[in-house]
Amino acid sequence: MDQIVECVPNFSEGRNQTTMQALIEAVTSTANVALLDHSMDPDHHRAVLTLCGTPGAIVEAAFRAVQVATDLIDLRTHVGVHPRVGATDVVPFIPITGTTMQDCVQLATQLGERVGRELEIPVFLYERAAAHADHVRLETIRRGGLEGLAHRIASDPNWTPDFGPPRLHPSAGAIVIGVRPPLIAYNVNLRCTDVDVARSIAQAIRHSNGGLPHLKAIGVELRSRGMIQVAMNVTDYQVTSIHTAFQSVMTEAVKRGVEVAGSELIGLVPHAALDHAAAASLKLDRLDSSQILETRIAETMLRKDEPEPTLSAFLAAVAEAKPTPAGGSVAALVGALAASLGVMGARLSQQSDSTIRLLELSGQLHRLIQEDSDAYNTLRDAYNIPKTHPDRPRIVSVALQRATEVPLEIAEAACEVGRYFDALREKVKPAVRSDLTVGFTMAIAAAQSGLSTANTNINYHINHDLTHLFQARIAKATANLDELRALC
Repeated sequence: MDQIVECVPNFSEGRNQTTMQALIEAVTSTANVALLDHSMDPDHHRAVLTLCGTPGAIVEAAFRAVQVATDLIDLRTHVGVHPRVGATDVVPFIPITGTTMQDCVQLATQLGERVGRELEIPVFLYERAAAHADHVRLETIRRGGLEGLAHRIASDPNWTPDFGPPRLHPSAGAIVIGVRPPLIAYNVNLRCTDVDVARSIAQAIRHSNGGLPHLKAIGVELRSRGMIQVAMNVTDYQVTSIHTAFQSVMTEAVKRGVEVAGSELIGLVPHAALDHAAAASLKLDRLDSSQILETRIAETMLRKDEPEPTLSAFLAAVAEAKPTPAGGSVAALVGALAASLGVMGARLSQQSDSTIRLLELSGQLHRLIQEDSDAYNTLRDAYNIPKTHPDRPRIVSVALQRATEVPLEIAEAACEVGRYFDALREKVKPAVRSDLTVGFTMAIAAAQSGLSTANTNINYHINHDLTHLFQARIAKATANLDELRALC
């Protein structure tokens, strides 16, 4: 398959094996889709399927599973500790191979429109697919449970569903569909029966309360096992590793005199996330993903079949009389080159943590080279939709959001790259400092270029809530850039 998309639907059913089997059969009966993993938990009363396939097939498989869940799951009799608003609670799409975030936004939109139209379930688009600022975070949509969501739908125009009727389905509730990067569902179990202990630990470590960045956490009771649990979502393992999450829970548990019983992964985990955890737990000075035998073999075989586009080919493409690739892609390339110079400096000064993070930033900026072109092309296509088309404003809004998000992400990543150079220049030999000065200058240029594009695109937004969110991020990135300039 040249294009592979992952989908991880979550269902409000963790006890009925017959229902679980019906969900599995709905997925496995779809051509060009593979079921990678499935799990169910009676305390959470929740099931999770992990599937992958071609873009068109993955949407069909997801719809079939949603249809089965709507027929077999009744929220009116559902009792479980996990937050939820639907029989099919959430359906995220994740780009894997040959696809972008924007491609997956289109898939989420297709599925949402069909679910709303054929099953008459209200659909809210979230994360990268969200067309409204209030709908970006999943926990915001779930706030107050079914009752809270029903009240917002009935009383607040900002909470009109993206698709489907403006009311909850009698038995299936609502459904949240969206696009996100890979997420790790990771839980730590504690030998204790007081659920307030788990809740206090979750409150102490989660991002929203000033804890670990990109970590969501709740405390729940595992009545069937006589334990409590800190249930976590690690939304960016490159910033907060699962090892860091585990250590934080254990530290807080020790403070409360509670013993850790163990931990568990729900669904699948990226190989790189385990690399990070292994490096941290073993206190390795350096562990690159290229040192993993299977990774090196896979990368080598892939390069034989699909050679990387050359730099000369990219330069030729930029020089063509076409709108893409252009400024944003060039800025991302410059930022990626700056990060690579930083990796060189970090390795020469034996700064293993800096090496790992700069490698990640270089990879992120490399990916954004193509994503910038994809975002521009999608926005151009959206503007070409006839103005009389009823969905044009929403499609333009989603496309414009991504066209602003990508250059802003370039600027944010480039600023982070730049921050490493100031520390590294003092730790390398004088002969290398000039190279790091080049990298530092390039990082500043990439950040300034990304901010310039983001500032231009934000002027076209009509969603004021979304504009305010972008303005806050732009202001923060601008302040970071000013700090870097001061260090030149």
